[in-house]
Amino acid sequence: MRGHIVKRSGNSYSIVLSIGNDPVSGKRKRQWVSVKGTKKEAETRLSELLTQLDSGTFVKPGKATVAEYLEKWLADYAQPNLTPRSFERYESIVRVHLSPALGNVALVRLRPAHLQEQYTAKLNQGMSARSVRYHHVVLHKALQTALRWGLVGRNVADAVDPPRARRAEMHTWDEGEIARFLEAAEGTPYHTLFYAALFTGMRRSELLALRWSDIDFVFSQVSVSRSIHHLKDGSYVFTEPKSARSRRTIAMPPSLNLLLKRHRENQSLEKYTLGGTLRDNDLVFSHYDGKPLRPNTVSRAWAILAAATGLKVIRFHDARHSHASLLLKQGVHPKVVQERLGHATIAVTLDTYSHVAPGMQEAAAVGFDKLVAPKL
Repeated sequence: MRGHIVKRSGNSYSIVLSIGNDPVSGKRKRQWVSVKGTKKEAETRLSELLTQLDSGTFVKPGKATVAEYLEKWLADYAQPNLTPRSFERYESIVRVHLSPALGNVALVRLRPAHLQEQYTAKLNQGMSARSVRYHHVVLHKALQTALRWGLVGRNVADAVDPPRARRAEMHTWDEGEIARFLEAAEGTPYHTLFYAALFTGMRRSELLALRWSDIDFVFSQVSVSRSIHHLKDGSYVFTEPKSARSRRTIAMPPSLNLLLKRHRENQSLEKYTLGGTLRDNDLVFSHYDGKPLRPNTVSRAWAILAAATGLKVIRFHDARHSHASLLLKQGVHPKVVQERLGHATIAVTLDTYSHVAPGMQEAAAVGFDKLVAPKL
């Protein structure tokens, strides 16, 4: 018999599995698995375990809890493999949300129902579906690692459907609003930075990591090769781009080329006044002493200026969306927009900016009519 159920005291059962013979003594090896609940639940668990034995995915029950495993996973997998900023987010989700709710459950006893109940509880507490989905991503990745390490027989997160997140509404500026904003920004320390954001579509982390060596004034190009992240302890770290497509070269318009030349001259003069020399590895956008700008300070200055100008306040990240939307409305090929933004695929670009499609469709229809339709 490969497995049978033994009734224990109270509302509990033990499953006895035959897991082969000891290679030395030749004696039959047995594994005992406790189940609290009804006999039907014990029978269901026995069926699961026998399936795992047949497929070769059976793992001997261990004593480690979910909390103990997640701590080990953070140290042994997450920290060495994630960017410092991503690790901070994963660590916060694990220690603030996942471990308090699921930590006492034995890792091998974790079931899809535990996860579904946790997600529902978070939604009832007012957490957004997008945040709950991110919790699911972290937990799924952790359990997938446990599966590869042989600590569990399956990834129970595969059997759970996280809540569907609504697409965040995108807010952009048109060409008139951009012109008003940049006019108001003149004379402020952030004018060139804001101009570069709107005219290149670069991410904030990419802009703040730019060095003068990344700018080619002759060919009017910007090379994106790294990002900067401000950690909770106040330190800054430079990291590789998030994907191969994120490492890219962006053509600069003539106006930005000229503006950056002036910015370099002003920065060089500041360095000279302080007794130093501007170097190629110096940051393009920085404090007077060369230290990095705080990302949140930049975003706050952006929002304050937009409000003072009487414009609808959009996020700094929406400069990227405004740039892409205007390019697409001009008829620029989506492949070019994808390359400028550093999206992984053109499908991401088309999906992100589907709101621009109606206007593009109408323009295409009118253009085709002019080209082909007979005069009536």
